[in-house]
Amino acid sequence: MVKVTRRDAEIRLTEAGHELFWKFGFKKVTVEDVCKKAGVSKMSFYRYYENKTELAKRVLDNVISDGVVKFREIMTDDDTAVNKMHRFIDLKIEGTNNISKEFIADIYGDMGSEIQQYMAKLTAHTITTMIEEFRNAQSRGVFNSNFKPELLFALSNSFIELMNNPVLNKLYENPQEIIIEMVNLISYGIAPTEPTTSGVNGQKSDIQ
Repeated sequence: MVKVTRRDAEIRLTEAGHELFWKFGFKKVTVEDVCKKAGVSKMSFYRYYENKTELAKRVLDNVISDGVVKFREIMTDDDTAVNKMHRFIDLKIEGTNNISKEFIADIYGDMGSEIQQYMAKLTAHTITTMIEEFRNAQSRGVFNSNFKPELLFALSNSFIELMNNPVLNKLYENPQEIIIEMVNLISYGIAPTEPTTSGVNGQKSDIQ
């Protein structure tokens, strides 16, 4: 058997936890399940994590931290406002890829649980950070300075609920079509505009 180093064991446990939690939810997955998936002993598990909840916290930390880094890259590069919004929504989709209804229910629906409270604090901190990045982009003229970014994040956080809405699902072939529709609505609604001026022929110029 190939010897697993301590660093490898930690990475394997985190990756296994991510995959299993996303697929089956937090409650159904056991420490034994994670160890089996990772090919790591329970002794090694408890060397790094006090319990399953601590592993879940690490997984959430990693996913959200990675998302914030990618979001900053989107906000600070020279791409257009519309493309930035498309990439932002793509990032949102990527972050929830393969996520199960069970996981959503366990993390967001089990009010008062340790993992739900941790996620709430993590989400609040993350949104604050992302709003600051968005406002910095507004100050550089990337987005309409009159637009309140809080509304954008409220809308983006409702995408999962919208994709599971039975009425909307009947109108679209798949969830991606719903996302594209929302992208177009949001992107063209917040792209920066310039004051309308009259051309030499007396007609108003196009908004850039």
